[in-house]
Amino acid sequence: MYTVIKRIEISAAHSLCLSYESKCTNLHGHNWIITIYCRSEVLNEDGMVTDFSHIKRLITDELDHKNLNDVLPFNPTAENIARWVCDRVPHCFKVEVQESEGNTAIFEKD
Repeated sequence: MYTVIKRIEISAAHSLCLSYESKCTNLHGHNWIITIYCRSEVLNEDGMVTDFSHIKRLITDELDHKNLNDVLPFNPTAENIARWVCDRVPHCFKVEVQESEGNTAIFEKD
């Protein structure tokens, strides 16, 4: 089994729709760190699980320097973003989304 890990940093804003009062319902930004884990039993014709630059492009083109509420069709929590990234990247099985020091959400496929 081959595993590749890509770490991406993006800058993006969001506001959360929450069922309780929170300052996070106001528009605010983070320097997000997204760590993407991909694996495969076989390598592609180029000898890779997937190209690191392809992983980066799939995520940064959509999210970097954006208001996440404008580009994502869901409440842009770290948990929801982790699942969206995992569904978008080929061979991905796990994603960690860190929105600030000490706050990380992880989505992992069964």
